[in-house]
Amino acid sequence: MSNTEPHLERRLGLTDSTSLVIGTIIGTGIFFKAAIMTQEVGTPALVLWAWIAAGILSLTGALAYAELGILFPHAGGDYVYLRHAYGELPAFLYGWQRFWIGSPGSIAAFGVGAASFAAQLFDVKVIGGQPTVAIALIGIFTLLNCLTVSFGGHLQSGMTILKVMMMIFLFGGLFFFSSHGSFHHFTPETHSAFPGWSAFSAAMLAALWAYDGWNNLPMVAGEIKNPSRNIPMALGLGMVVVIFIYGIMNVGYFFAIPTQEIAQAYSKLNPQSLPVATVAAKSFLGENGVWFLSLALVLSAVGAMNGSILTGARVPFAMAKDNLFPKALAKIHPRTHVPMVSILVQGVWSCVLALSGTFDQLTDYVIFWAWVFYALTTFSLFIFRKRLPAADRPYKAFGYPWLPAIFLLAAVALLVNTFLSSPRDTLWGVLILISGIPFYYWFKRGSGKVSF
Repeated sequence: MSNTEPHLERRLGLTDSTSLVIGTIIGTGIFFKAAIMTQEVGTPALVLWAWIAAGILSLTGALAYAELGILFPHAGGDYVYLRHAYGELPAFLYGWQRFWIGSPGSIAAFGVGAASFAAQLFDVKVIGGQPTVAIALIGIFTLLNCLTVSFGGHLQSGMTILKVMMMIFLFGGLFFFSSHGSFHHFTPETHSAFPGWSAFSAAMLAALWAYDGWNNLPMVAGEIKNPSRNIPMALGLGMVVVIFIYGIMNVGYFFAIPTQEIAQAYSKLNPQSLPVATVAAKSFLGENGVWFLSLALVLSAVGAMNGSILTGARVPFAMAKDNLFPKALAKIHPRTHVPMVSILVQGVWSCVLALSGTFDQLTDYVIFWAWVFYALTTFSLFIFRKRLPAADRPYKAFGYPWLPAIFLLAAVALLVNTFLSSPRDTLWGVLILISGIPFYYWFKRGSGKVSF
């Protein structure tokens, strides 16, 4: 590469990187999931244990990814690790589902979620309604991320700090000012037997969705300053902060309102009810609690959307650099030094999914394969330890080999449970994935060099 050729620049420091971890993970799940988890396991103690277990499992995966990020500090994350460990086809298939559904589906979901929460705040008549607001939000933050990556990182830091401050305010209100707050809420009224591992794993699964996003930071590893230091520190610190916030928020919920009311909050079983966080906020803010939680949900969804836009576009960029996707996606803007075409294409497709309303169903289809790739990427750590024994590793995955092995076993158990509980969605996910195989061979023959 010549000195004048545009390239990615390392402009993300530790604060921005940690904010990306925290802000991308904390979306809307923490405001909703306690209800379905309580329905599954029945008691506050088991709900809290499910959050802790899911958090530790996610932290274990993140710490394994941290070592991989040091070995290959380039844009693309899982795609890069899978390519080096297993070859181009598995890596391409990961990028295929990430490009079409994984990243834009998440962006669309956050955009539509933010628009629906904003509708509760402002009685503004917009042509097209909430989809128009969602597309506007996606478009604005897509354009903002076409500026320098440092701007996107600083924007993420600001939104993450504001989001965390609002959650701390909510916890403080729940704990100190709730009208009926009591530690007696943590004591079951009657003796309850352990509901079984199937119910507990279902509660863990709900929590894992709220933790999802911890693998996004390595996607921008090529733009992180001092990656050997900042990648593991950002992943470790960010995950610990998220686990702590999720823990205290759930303690606040159960302190402020009885367990039975939490179980009756918004979920698939009770779609007409208010979110558990809104019910809790009303315990000390009254009807203003609805307004406050709507604002918090808008900020949280928009912050997670920004992080997904920033990180997700780096996967098709990395694939295009390897001639496995249209070369236009590998173009870097000469002034901002970001993959602008990849960002814009991702934004357009996210808007299409937001308009179609299919993003929830599509992401359900590929969640099985998302965890297959999480497991394959984590297993690549064992491959690289054997294949690259002399490689410089300023940081090594904590608890290796036992903790990564536990993560793999848990991932397999989760995949089996997902397949048994949703075989139809899993089958559609298989069809979506294998649809990428002919395109892989098409790009391999050189068609990936075309532009659009």
